[in-house]
Amino acid sequence: MTYGPAPDTRHPITGQTRLVYLKNIVTRPNIVVGDYSYYDDFENPDNFERNVLYHFDFIGDRLIIGKFCSIASDVKFIMNGGNHRTDWFTNYPFPVFGQGWEVAMPTEWPNKGDTVIGHDVWLGYGATLMPGVHIGDGAIVAAQAVVTKSVQPYCVVGGNPAREIRQRFDDATIQALLAVQWWHWDIAKITRNLKAICGNDLAALQRAD
Repeated sequence: MTYGPAPDTRHPITGQTRLVYLKNIVTRPNIVVGDYSYYDDFENPDNFERNVLYHFDFIGDRLIIGKFCSIASDVKFIMNGGNHRTDWFTNYPFPVFGQGWEVAMPTEWPNKGDTVIGHDVWLGYGATLMPGVHIGDGAIVAAQAVVTKSVQPYCVVGGNPAREIRQRFDDATIQALLAVQWWHWDIAKITRNLKAICGNDLAALQRAD
């Protein structure tokens, strides 16, 4: 019996090269991707790291993406290297240019921490995520949304700045899904229970073995 494409497969859909299991193409150690999360790019999936912007090693922030995420073409992640000091009288980063301007070097630059994408998240076409946001498990970010603050699990957000449009399920169902955490099951169990995962019968999902 097979259990879907192996997670170390670069192109999991036969004959389709624009979609990749993302963890198999990332090269930066500060980008961490879970199994089965894919990226689909209209031109070339190797564009992904180009869309992780201002991501400088010396800052140390990470982009963390969970399992079974769906990431559409042209999604962009703005990392902490793009931040300027906004508490100064100027927006201009004089100290980084040196040659006498380094006298104004601050002890720290703004850093909102890691950007974290949960499990089973769908990031729609052209969405932009700002530094340090956390996207909860099961959430959906609509196409072209600009996410400036963290998103709760199983919420749908859209717009600029992104705002909650709706919850995908009622509160009790969301809590139950977060307790089940099917994405952490072994792949054999996931495969055995795909009809429950790809359905809306909560009791059937909870009974899965």
